[in-house]
Formats: sequence, structure tokens, C-alpha cells
Amino acid sequence: MIPSSPQPDPVSRQFYLLSLGCAKNMVDAECMSQILKDSGWTAVPEPGQADALIVNTCGFIASAKQEAIEAILRLADHKQPAGQARRLVVTGCLSQRYADEIHQALPEVDAVLGTADYGRIADLLERLDAGCSDWVKPGPPGSLEHLNIKRQPATPASYAYIKIAEGCSNHCAYCAIPGIRGPFCSRTFEAILAEAEQLTAAGYAELILIAQDCGRYGLDRYGRRRLPELARAICRIPGLRLLRILYTYSDGVSDELIDAMASEPKIAHYLDMPIQHGSDAVLARMNRHDRAEEIRAVVARLRRAIPDIILRTTVMVGFPGETEKEFQELLALLEALRFERLGCFIFSPEEGTAAYALRPRVHHQTAKRRYRHVMELQEQVASRAAGSRLGRQVDVVLESVDDRGIFYIGRSYGEAPEVDPVIYVAASDEDVRLGQICRVRLVDANAYEMTGVTVA
Repeated sequence: MIPSSPQPDPVSRQFYLLSLGCAKNMVDAECMSQILKDSGWTAVPEPGQADALIVNTCGFIASAKQEAIEAILRLADHKQPAGQARRLVVTGCLSQRYADEIHQALPEVDAVLGTADYGRIADLLERLDAGCSDWVKPGPPGSLEHLNIKRQPATPASYAYIKIAEGCSNHCAYCAIPGIRGPFCSRTFEAILAEAEQLTAAGYAELILIAQDCGRYGLDRYGRRRLPELARAICRIPGLRLLRILYTYSDGVSDELIDAMASEPKIAHYLDMPIQHGSDAVLARMNRHDRAEEIRAVVARLRRAIPDIILRTTVMVGFPGETEKEFQELLALLEALRFERLGCFIFSPEEGTAAYALRPRVHHQTAKRRYRHVMELQEQVASRAAGSRLGRQVDVVLESVDDRGIFYIGRSYGEAPEVDPVIYVAASDEDVRLGQICRVRLVDANAYEMTGVTVA
């Protein structure tokens, strides 16, 4: 018998995907991952096991760009001939913004995909394996197409994000997002509702609505803001336990939204409302649409209607021209409004934004000092706020166990994943398990964590 000729091994199709930046970026990465899996690829947990390496980047500020470049270089070490990987692809904000620079400065990168091109990831890898090495620049931003897929979230089984819109039309002077992501573009009401139904059916009982500005949802597509209506519709899904809303500017916090949050038991009494500053002069230079008194009024309405609400915000220090008086106005507003959660950024001059050319710039040491002052004040505010919750009972979803195996780690309605403090839970019942929702009495707290015990 004549032996048959040996057949060549099929091309291995394993990918490693690293996603950097915000939760909105994570959703894009989840969609790419699902597209690849649907095309016959297999995800692997380590870059050394992969045939294709993908970095989904953030390019919003200087520190994010540096993190992305360092990640690209680390993954490049796993390419052939030293490693297994055949290809390295960069996607997301950095590639949308700096495709030419990546091509010139990072020869390790085989191709880029922009923020409107995520749906092309499988085709791109096929083209690269077929020997097509021509460098293709990202197309115009703003596509929603890749979001229309039944994806498997990378988050713990207790929660999942839903991206309700792409892009931004606010054009804050410091922000490059409109150029990277395009103008604000709402997904259809029906597409979002269908995704919410699919995710809850898959066991994700907490859904988190995200966009650059959730309060603007519907304005471009339907001519009116429909976030309250959307939230109420999602709450009618039987499998939903909790709906959380992030990234809503103060002008989108309408009476209708507040009423929905106060009256719908499934909507978390939690809101992330970035204000950026407390000085009207700085807000005007930032091209923000709200002013300090308007922000005060919105927070007052929220706390009046929803007494146990937890509010998160973001502020920026060191914006060009920020005087000591203007900085003190920011501190005064933060002390008055008592945001339970706060993130602070130092101004980063970004090419292509209106603020890039603004002068005078604040000295970096002055900006760092102001950052420290904000965070010192916030530690005091957060400690007082956490202390006011002691003795209360809250429902906590148990998501992990601490390193010593003593406490469960979880979240209540007042803690968004990844960005907020956690609750350490001492279980009084041996039957308690991960993924369970327990009634917990809060017994100890500081600015950055809380401790509770389960109650019957």
C-alpha cells in the first residue's frame, strides 16, 4: 500500500485579547471576542498561548496612551520567532487617533482597527494570514454595527454592561472623544431592550447602562431624551434584579429620570454624574453646558427625592488658567454637595482639542498639589458618608473571596464595579456561596471599604 502524503496541519486559531480603559471599551472588546469565536477562533487566557494578539486601547489622556504603548510592546515579545503569535493587531481609541504614528513607530504591529471597525476583526486576521500586509487606516468613527451581536460578557456572572450609544456631541474643550468616537449616536430602543432580555436570560441580573452621556440617549435618533422610558422598559424584564445608570451629565437628570429612579424598585439609587469643576469661569472655558448653581439644584432634587442615593462624580484640576480662587470654588462645591464617590484627574493637553492651545497652563506641581487637596477632602467626605450607613441593612451580591479566605467581597446598590469601594462580608451561615445575594448589616467603614455581617 502506498502511504498517503502527510496533510499539513490546520492553521492554529487562538487569540488573546487585552482591553484597556473604560467599561465602554470593554463592551467593544467583548463584541470582538464574540465575533472571533463565531468565526472559529478560541480565546486563550495567556498571550504566550495565542496565534493572534489584540490590544483594545484607550487613547483619551496621556497616561492612557502610555499604558497602551507599554501593553503593545509587552505583547510584541510573544510574536514569532521568539513566541508563538503570528500577528499583533491594535484596535480602539489609540489606533483611531494615531494610526500613522503606530505604523511608523511600532513595526511590531501588523494592523490597526479604529473605533468603527471592530466588526472587521475576523476578516482582518484572515487577510493577514493570507499574506495581505497593506496598512489600512481606520474609517470614520461612529458605527454601532458591532454592538448588534449576542456577546458573552467578560464580567463576573452577576453583572453586565449595555452600551446604549456611541460617541459624544458635547465638545468639552479638553476632550478628544468626539474626534475619536464621532458624534453622539443612540442605539435603537428595540436593540437595547433585546440585549437586556438576552443578558438577563443568560443570568446577568444586574445591568449597567453606559455611554459617554447616558442622559442624552434618544435625542439624536428620536428628537427627545428617552433614558427614563428606556430604564422603565428594562425594569419590566422578569430576570432583572438591578439596573444601574452611569455617566449622566446634570442637564440630562430630568424630573422624569428622577421620578423613574425613585419609583422603580429595580433602578439602583445610584448615579454617576461628572461635573468636572465648581467654578463657573472654568466651566465656561471648558465649554461645559452647566454651571455651579445648576449642579447644586440637580443634586438637591436627587437627594430630596431619593434620600439614600449614592452619587459619584468626576472633576478635573489644572485646567488652563485655573486660579487659586477658582480652585477654592471647586473645593467649596465638593464640600457642599458631599459626593459619596469621586474621581479626580489632572488636565492633560490633548492634540486636536480646543484646550490644547489655551494659556496660561497651570504648573504641574501646582496641579498635583490641587489633586492632593481634592482627594484629601474627598477622603473626609467619603468617610462621613460611609459612617452614616453603619447599622443599615443592604442586599449584597457576593462576587469573590479575600486572599485570606476569611471574608466574602461584594457590592450593594451603592457600589459600581471596578471604580467604587467594596463590602467585606463575614458570613454567619455556612451555606453562603459566591454569586448569592445576602442581606448584610454594615458594621464598620472607612472611605475605601466597608464591612458587614450577614443577617437572617
